[in-house]
Amino acid sequence: MNSATAQNLYSRDVLRLAMALPHDDRLDAPTHSHTARAPLCGSEMTIDLVVQDDCVTAIAIRARACALGQAAAAIVRENVVGRPLSEISAMASQVSAALNGTGEMPGSFLPLAYARDYPARHGAIMLPFDTLLAAAGKAQS
Repeated sequence: MNSATAQNLYSRDVLRLAMALPHDDRLDAPTHSHTARAPLCGSEMTIDLVVQDDCVTAIAIRARACALGQAAAAIVRENVVGRPLSEISAMASQVSAALNGTGEMPGSFLPLAYARDYPARHGAIMLPFDTLLAAAGKAQS
Protein backbone atom coordinates (compact mmCIF):
# COMPACT_ATOMS: atom_id res chain seq x y z
CA MET A 1 0.00 0.00 0.00
CA ASN A 2 1.56 3.31 -1.02
CA SER A 3 1.42 6.35 1.28
CA ALA A 4 -1.23 8.18 -0.81
CA THR A 5 -3.50 5.14 -0.61
CA ALA A 6 -2.88 4.76 3.12
CA GLN A 7 -3.79 8.43 3.59
CA ASN A 8 -7.10 7.83 1.82
CA LEU A 9 -7.82 4.58 3.64
CA TYR A 10 -6.89 5.98 7.05
CA SER A 11 -8.11 9.52 6.47
CA ARG A 12 -8.62 12.10 9.19
CA ASP A 13 -12.34 11.32 9.09
CA VAL A 14 -11.72 7.60 9.68
CA LEU A 15 -9.30 8.31 12.52
CA ARG A 16 -11.66 10.88 14.07
CA LEU A 17 -14.51 8.36 13.99
CA ALA A 18 -12.29 5.65 15.48
CA MET A 19 -11.28 7.94 18.33
CA ALA A 20 -14.92 8.95 18.96
CA LEU A 21 -15.96 5.41 19.87
CA PRO A 22 -16.11 5.07 23.68
CA HIS A 23 -13.37 2.76 24.94
CA ASP A 24 -15.30 0.26 27.06
CA ASP A 25 -18.92 0.97 26.18
CA ARG A 26 -21.44 -1.43 27.79
CA LEU A 27 -25.13 -1.26 28.74
CA ASP A 28 -26.20 -2.08 32.29
CA ALA A 29 -29.26 -4.09 31.25
CA PRO A 30 -29.15 -5.13 27.59
CA THR A 31 -31.91 -7.28 26.16
CA HIS A 32 -29.41 -8.65 23.62
CA SER A 33 -25.64 -9.09 23.66
CA HIS A 34 -23.12 -10.80 21.42
CA THR A 35 -19.36 -10.95 20.92
CA ALA A 36 -17.89 -11.71 17.51
CA ARG A 37 -14.49 -11.77 15.89
CA ALA A 38 -13.38 -11.09 12.33
CA PRO A 39 -11.23 -14.15 11.57
CA LEU A 40 -9.02 -12.52 8.94
CA CYS A 41 -7.87 -9.52 10.99
CA GLY A 42 -8.66 -10.58 14.56
CA SER A 43 -10.88 -7.59 15.34
CA GLU A 44 -13.35 -8.32 18.13
CA MET A 45 -16.55 -6.56 19.16
CA THR A 46 -19.11 -6.95 21.87
CA ILE A 47 -22.43 -5.28 21.22
CA ASP A 48 -25.11 -4.76 23.84
CA LEU A 49 -28.58 -3.79 22.63
CA VAL A 50 -31.95 -2.93 23.96
CA VAL A 51 -34.55 -3.94 21.39
CA GLN A 52 -38.23 -3.14 21.84
CA ASP A 53 -40.87 -3.94 19.25
CA ASP A 54 -38.16 -4.98 16.76
CA CYS A 55 -36.51 -1.55 17.06
CA VAL A 56 -33.10 -0.76 18.59
CA THR A 57 -33.61 1.68 21.45
CA ALA A 58 -30.07 1.58 22.93
CA ILE A 59 -26.67 0.28 21.86
CA ALA A 60 -23.19 0.01 23.32
CA ILE A 61 -20.16 -1.26 21.45
CA ARG A 62 -16.89 -2.44 22.94
CA ALA A 63 -14.39 -2.75 20.10
CA ARG A 64 -10.93 -4.21 20.01
CA ALA A 65 -10.35 -3.45 16.35
CA CYS A 66 -8.30 -1.57 13.80
CA ALA A 67 -9.12 2.04 12.97
CA LEU A 68 -11.47 0.98 10.16
CA GLY A 69 -13.38 -1.40 12.43
CA GLN A 70 -13.63 1.21 15.16
CA ALA A 71 -14.76 3.85 12.67
CA ALA A 72 -17.43 1.51 11.29
CA ALA A 73 -18.57 0.73 14.84
CA ALA A 74 -18.82 4.45 15.63
CA ILE A 75 -20.92 5.05 12.51
CA VAL A 76 -23.19 2.10 13.32
CA ARG A 77 -23.53 3.30 16.92
CA GLU A 78 -24.64 6.73 15.72
CA ASN A 79 -27.11 5.44 13.12
CA VAL A 80 -29.08 2.53 14.56
CA VAL A 81 -30.94 3.85 17.60
CA GLY A 82 -34.59 4.28 16.70
CA ARG A 83 -34.35 2.05 13.63
CA PRO A 84 -36.04 -1.30 13.11
CA LEU A 85 -33.79 -4.34 12.72
CA SER A 86 -34.97 -4.79 9.12
CA GLU A 87 -33.67 -1.31 8.27
CA ILE A 88 -30.34 -2.05 9.95
CA SER A 89 -30.07 -5.28 7.97
CA ALA A 90 -30.75 -3.35 4.75
CA MET A 91 -28.08 -0.80 5.73
CA ALA A 92 -25.60 -3.66 6.26
CA SER A 93 -26.44 -5.03 2.80
CA GLN A 94 -25.84 -1.59 1.25
CA VAL A 95 -22.44 -1.23 2.92
CA SER A 96 -21.48 -4.78 1.89
CA ALA A 97 -22.54 -4.14 -1.71
CA ALA A 98 -20.55 -0.91 -1.79
CA LEU A 99 -17.45 -2.66 -0.44
CA ASN A 100 -17.87 -5.37 -3.08
CA GLY A 101 -18.21 -2.77 -5.84
CA THR A 102 -21.86 -3.45 -6.66
CA GLY A 103 -23.49 -0.47 -4.98
CA GLU A 104 -23.01 3.01 -3.60
CA MET A 105 -21.76 3.60 -0.07
CA PRO A 106 -24.49 5.07 2.18
CA GLY A 107 -23.72 8.69 3.10
CA SER A 108 -22.70 8.21 6.72
CA PHE A 109 -20.29 5.43 5.67
CA LEU A 110 -18.54 7.47 2.95
CA PRO A 111 -15.32 7.82 4.98
CA LEU A 112 -14.91 4.04 4.57
CA ALA A 113 -15.39 4.01 0.79
CA TYR A 114 -11.65 3.73 0.05
CA ALA A 115 -11.65 0.31 1.72
CA ARG A 116 -13.43 -1.08 -1.36
CA ASP A 117 -10.04 -1.90 -2.88
CA TYR A 118 -8.88 -3.76 0.26
CA PRO A 119 -10.98 -6.92 0.73
CA ALA A 120 -8.91 -7.90 3.77
CA ARG A 121 -10.40 -4.87 5.54
CA HIS A 122 -14.05 -5.64 4.68
CA GLY A 123 -14.54 -8.04 7.60
CA ALA A 124 -13.53 -5.39 10.14
CA ILE A 125 -15.92 -2.88 8.57
CA MET A 126 -18.82 -5.35 8.51
CA LEU A 127 -18.13 -6.68 12.03
CA PRO A 128 -20.37 -4.15 13.83
CA PHE A 129 -23.31 -5.11 11.60
CA ASP A 130 -22.61 -8.82 11.86
CA THR A 131 -22.34 -8.63 15.65
CA LEU A 132 -25.45 -6.47 16.06
CA LEU A 133 -27.59 -8.68 13.84
CA ALA A 134 -26.27 -11.83 15.52
CA ALA A 135 -27.09 -10.36 18.95
CA ALA A 136 -30.62 -9.49 17.84
CA GLY A 137 -31.16 -12.87 16.21
CA LYS A 138 -29.79 -14.69 19.22
CA ALA A 139 -32.46 -13.30 21.55
CA GLN A 140 -35.28 -13.57 19.01
CA SER A 141 -34.91 -17.36 18.74
